[in-house]
Amino acid sequence: MSKKVLIVDDEPNIVISLEFLVKKEGFTVAVAADGEEALAKVAEFSPDLILLDVMMPKKSGFEVCEALRADPARSGLKIIMLTAKGRDTEMAKGLALGADAYMTKPFSTKDLIARIREVLAA
Repeated sequence: MSKKVLIVDDEPNIVISLEFLVKKEGFTVAVAADGEEALAKVAEFSPDLILLDVMMPKKSGFEVCEALRADPARSGLKIIMLTAKGRDTEMAKGLALGADAYMTKPFSTKDLIARIREVLAA
């Protein structure tokens, strides 16, 4: 059975390219456009991994990550945070909140797929 990936980003162009890329690699994909929708989608879609943007309306990626990590039922869920903010403090915050990996935009598609496979295998 293919692994399920939830893409959470408020930029339609990024969502379209990520969705195409991830589906092409054989994953089942769902999409959410903001933090609140992300939490609802996690409940209904039960993804194995979330590609989570940091800067979003309603709830930030940090808030979503924190909420998911506080839920014992979601302890196996893998989270890769994606952001245009590559400062060390931002990365440290994401990892401290429980993200499994942190990638700064722009990133190469090859690197992203490698990171997805690496995180899912861990």
